[in-house]
Amino acid sequence: MRFTRSRNRLLAAAAGLALAATAMAAPASAAPPPEQAGPQASAKVLAAAYSAVDTVVQRADLSGIAWYTDEATGKVVVTADSTVTDSALSRLTEAVGAAADAIELERAPGEFKPFIGPGDAIYGSGYRCSLGFNVRSGGNHYFLTAGHCAEDVSTWYTNSGETTRIGRTVKSSFPGNDYALVRYGNTSLTHPGGYSVGDARVGQRVTRDGSSTGVHSGKVEALNVSVRYRGAGTVRGMIKTNICAESGDSGGPLYAGSTALGITSGGSGNCSSGGTTFFQPIREALNAYDVNIY
Repeated sequence: MRFTRSRNRLLAAAAGLALAATAMAAPASAAPPPEQAGPQASAKVLAAAYSAVDTVVQRADLSGIAWYTDEATGKVVVTADSTVTDSALSRLTEAVGAAADAIELERAPGEFKPFIGPGDAIYGSGYRCSLGFNVRSGGNHYFLTAGHCAEDVSTWYTNSGETTRIGRTVKSSFPGNDYALVRYGNTSLTHPGGYSVGDARVGQRVTRDGSSTGVHSGKVEALNVSVRYRGAGTVRGMIKTNICAESGDSGGPLYAGSTALGITSGGSGNCSSGGTTFFQPIREALNAYDVNIY
C-alpha cells in the first residue's frame, strides 16, 4: 500500500517490532488465574486471560495484534500479523503466565493498520477515505466515516482537487473507537438512505463497499475484538471478518442486505490474495452522536 503524506501518524508503519527492554516482563495484573484453563475454560479463566493479554500488549506497545474471547471454544484467540516475530509471540505467552493455557494463537498475512490512501471518494487534506452511511438528526443531514480518517481532515470534498465541498467534520473518535461525523454543507449534493440499523452475528454473510476496491463479501468471524494497529493505537469492540479491503476503503459501509452493521476500520492483506478486515459497529457510532440512520 502506498501513501502520499508521511506526516499522518496513522500511516507511520514501523519496519520492525519496537519493544522496550522490559516490555515483555509479566505485569502484576497478568498473574496466573486461580483456575487452570481446560479445553472449555471457565468465564473467570477467560476473563483473566483476556485481561492478561490486553495488559501485556499495551505495556509492551506490541502492535500488529488482535484478540477476542471465543465463548464457543473457551479460548482467547490472539491473532498476529506478519510483522510480529515468533519470538515476540513466545514472550507474550510467557508474560501472561498460566493464563497462556487459555490462549489460542493464529497468524494473519500482511499488516494490521487503518486503511487510508489517495484516490477518489471523499477527500480532505490530501487524503482519501470512503463515505459510510448517511444519517440525520432533526432537519440536519450528516454522514459517518472512520475516525482515523477525520483526525487531520476538517473539510471534505467530492474530488481529489478538493474544489467541490461536501462539509465539515463535526466530531471524531480514534483510537479506542473508530468513527467520525461529517455534516453536509453543500445543498446541491443528495444524500440517499435506505438502511436500518442492526448488529452483526458470528457466521453472518456480510458485504462491504469501499472507494478503492468496490464491493466485496465474506463472513463475520468474531465480535468484540480488540486490535492494536501498527503506529496507530488500539481500537476495541470491533467486528472481525474475512473480507478483503485496501487503502482508501476506510469509512466505507458494512451491511447485510438493507441492514447497516459497521464502518470499515482497518486490517491486513489485499483483494488479490485476501485478507482480514475489522469494522466499527454502527450502533455505537449512532448512539455516540445521537443521530439516526435512514
